[in-house]
Amino acid sequence: MPGVVDTTNTFATNDVITSSALNNIIDQTLFTSDALSGGTLALVSGKMKVATSGITSNELATNAVTTSAIASSTSASSGVTYAKMQYAANMKALGNVSGSLGVVSEVSILDEDNMASDSATSLATQQSIKAYTDTKVAAVITRGTAVATTSGTSVDFTGIPSTVKRITVMFNGISTNGSNDYIIQIGNAGGIENTGYVSESSDRGGDVTSTEGFILTRASTSSSACYGIVTICNFSSNSWISSANISVTGLVSSSAGSKSLSATLDRIRITTVGGTDTFDAGSVNIMYE
Repeated sequence: MPGVVDTTNTFATNDVITSSALNNIIDQTLFTSDALSGGTLALVSGKMKVATSGITSNELATNAVTTSAIASSTSASSGVTYAKMQYAANMKALGNVSGSLGVVSEVSILDEDNMASDSATSLATQQSIKAYTDTKVAAVITRGTAVATTSGTSVDFTGIPSTVKRITVMFNGISTNGSNDYIIQIGNAGGIENTGYVSESSDRGGDVTSTEGFILTRASTSSSACYGIVTICNFSSNSWISSANISVTGLVSSSAGSKSLSATLDRIRITTVGGTDTFDAGSVNIMYE
């Protein structure tokens, strides 16, 4: 029975060992299957070769493969290519979000236009970042449509969103046919509220108060042309605070006030004390955020 090799040449008793016989043994000796143990090597016509998929991690010593043994990439198809890297599940990236040195693992990629997950360890898609940013930027300041104050006793702005926290009212040359001072009133779905205001306006000639609305001027006349800004801010819940600087024909009036509504604000009104004077010039507009 042959051993691990098959010499292809045998000697009988008293046979002479010749150089030709030795050469044949050396040149024609083949390995048998007894020479193999495990699956690392394989025989092809009696000759040993590395088996297909024969070298596994079992045959590699720890740290046997070093970075210097890996070819440097010179193009998208050389070195360690994408195809040779670990597969990742859909919407996952490879990274480390442990907060310290650690093993690379799958990190979630979230496509949320509202960023609702508020995750400290997930990535966001470009599309979701753009959608979120566009929404927030668009929501920062909304400007209304300017309204001419050339008729009527009041101008209302309605449909103000419940999320609004600050309203800016802009006066551009407003005047009336009377001498009552200008006020701003606020309201909700139940209508404009015309009581319960704590409000005062002052200029260098004195001051005036009102509970009917946020009073903006003092000693107006029918020839007064008003320019300026009124800011109305949400203090808490349905409580609102006002602040204004209004130029009234040679005088600048400063005013402040407060008012708590019975429900969520959704409208404001520009009018005069008593609500009887008629607008005859100028325009008004609002911005809210």
